[in-house]
Amino acid sequence: MSDAQIRFERIGGIGRMVLDRPKALNALTLDQVHAMHPQLAAWAADPQVRAVLIEGEGDKAFCAGGDIRALYDACRTGDDAFIQSFYRDEYRLNRRIKTFPKPYIALIDGIVMGGGVGVSVHGAARIATERTLFAMPETGIGFFPDVGGSFFLPRCPGALGQYLGLTGARLKAADALHAGIATHYVPSARLDDLRAALAAAADPLAVLADFHQDPGPAPLAGRRAVIDQCFAAASLAEVRERLAAHSDPWAAETLAVLDAKSPTACRVAFEQIRRGARLDFEACMRMEFRLSLAVAPAGDFAEGVRAVIVDKDNKPAWGAPADLGHAFDTPPACGDLTFD
Repeated sequence: MSDAQIRFERIGGIGRMVLDRPKALNALTLDQVHAMHPQLAAWAADPQVRAVLIEGEGDKAFCAGGDIRALYDACRTGDDAFIQSFYRDEYRLNRRIKTFPKPYIALIDGIVMGGGVGVSVHGAARIATERTLFAMPETGIGFFPDVGGSFFLPRCPGALGQYLGLTGARLKAADALHAGIATHYVPSARLDDLRAALAAAADPLAVLADFHQDPGPAPLAGRRAVIDQCFAAASLAEVRERLAAHSDPWAAETLAVLDAKSPTACRVAFEQIRRGARLDFEACMRMEFRLSLAVAPAGDFAEGVRAVIVDKDNKPAWGAPADLGHAFDTPPACGDLTFD
């Protein structure tokens, strides 16, 4: 489907999806989301398809996020219908992946951020390579770590989820495995062999175990003590206080990173991750849908995208911290997210 810039094909017993927008780092569009829904449904029902494989075109990015520029334009013009459709259909796709009845395997060879995490992390297997670079950088553009971030982030070891969601920290392969974002490590030079083996395998997940290699030590593991101590705090204010009081210079550097993020987005992110630890996946996605329709039209999102994506001056002028607590529990005017 070239119009949607996504390719579907069968390779042996594998249904393969390739996000094909390499010049845009394979950022996920609404057209791609719409194309993936029926294809996944068809493969789920096809007894000849034993597993699904998703990857990105090129060697720079698996998927660097959602089509933020399209959302920015919709927010500026007040196109509420597009905003609602984008988040509703993207989150339904995340849920389809989470509940897919066959192994859903993501080759995250390159950058994986935001929307790219949503179409990979909820699958049965996530394959990292030496080129993998993971992040949930939403608080830096005035948004919150969505696409299921409220579910998978609080289920990372210790307080890593709060740390990753608030700061947008970037992880390479070993750290991604340490955090549970990735499940296997395979060098990029072996990906062609891996595809061929998956296509021929009766048990694709067993093939992954055969190809998995040790990615080496995870630098993040050496920071776990201070991360857990500071980011397990009961409030965002206490996180800041613990970072400020800690003797490790890394804590001061991390506080400076946190201070550069949208204050409103950080408030939302802290609370969504805290709440998400107690919710099931569908409840998390309903909460995120409510939040997206409140946070996207707010001023910080447009300002953050302007500073990072449009003008690229990296100097966002954040507004005063806003209280969006009502959005966690109040259904939007268009109704809550439902699943078919």
